[in-house]
Formats: sequence, C-alpha cells, structure tokens
Amino acid sequence: MIKKQPSTDDLLAVIIKGIDDVKGQNIQLLDLREIDNTVCDYFVICSGNSNTQVDAISGSIQKAVGKELKDKPWHVEGQGNSEWVLMDYVNVVVHIFQKHVREIYDIESLWGDAKITQINPA
Repeated sequence: MIKKQPSTDDLLAVIIKGIDDVKGQNIQLLDLREIDNTVCDYFVICSGNSNTQVDAISGSIQKAVGKELKDKPWHVEGQGNSEWVLMDYVNVVVHIFQKHVREIYDIESLWGDAKITQINPA
C-alpha cells in the first residue's frame, strides 16, 4: 500500500496550529514557489522566547502533524541547543528560532523575492 502524502495546504495548516498551540510568535509563511532552484515550496518561520519554548514548538508540530496527518519530518536539525530548530517536511521547511537568533540570520531578507504572509492565528 502506498502512503498518501498530505496536501501542502493541510500540512501548513497543521504546522501553524502546532506553533500556535504553544504560543509560538511572529509566524511568517514564505511562498518560494515562484523562485528558481529552491529546496522546497514554503518556509514557515516562527520565534520562541527560550530553548524550552523552541523545543515545545518543535514537539507540538511533530505531535500535531503525526496525529492529524500521520506524517513525520523527513529530517530535524538543531534540537541540541534549541536556538534554531529546522524541521524538513520536504515541501515545507519549518524554522523555529529564539528571537535573538532569528534577528541575526534574518532569513526573511535572504529570501526577499518570496511572497511573505504574516500569520495571525485566532
């Protein structure tokens, strides 16, 4: 039996819900589909206030996606120090930063050609 991949829209919705469930902040969606040679279709970027919150956000996303979509990240990096955790769901890559680290790397500027949407969960 072939495992059906969740739709990208469903995946984005569940990731954003997972971030919001543990009060992740400043959620931005970068649409990379119109840019040549990108590694994925979307980046989801958010901030946490501490290592503990960054860990909680990453855990919440994995739990929500696992439960609702029966999917898991292809790869996760950065859980050791939890300043910047990257979660690779193939079409969607999630970046969870502590605020000060997010300011240093400023990914939004690096991908200035992307369509950026500020997400304000209810």
